[in-house]
Amino acid sequence: MADKGDLGWRVMAGVAAFAGGWVAKKAITLAWKKTTGKEPPINPESPEVALAEALGWAVVVGVGSEVAKLLATRAAAKRWEKGTGELPSSLRGEL
Repeated sequence: MADKGDLGWRVMAGVAAFAGGWVAKKAITLAWKKTTGKEPPINPESPEVALAEALGWAVVVGVGSEVAKLLATRAAAKRWEKGTGELPSSLRGEL
């Protein structure tokens, strides 16, 4: 069973990842509009959306969101370490 420190870290990391992903999606949508001059596809799976556009959107959103989540979680880990004096056990390679 997880101890309170582990639970606290999981909550903090989850919130950071969610916020990072949300901000990334907003930024990616804005960049897509400025770059292409049109709205991103609402449903890229639809056959009515050009394959190149659907693939481009999927790649940009997938990579951008994951990079943002990674960076947000790393920033949260640094903050956690500063506050507790050590990294969470899941990041130290301990079980």
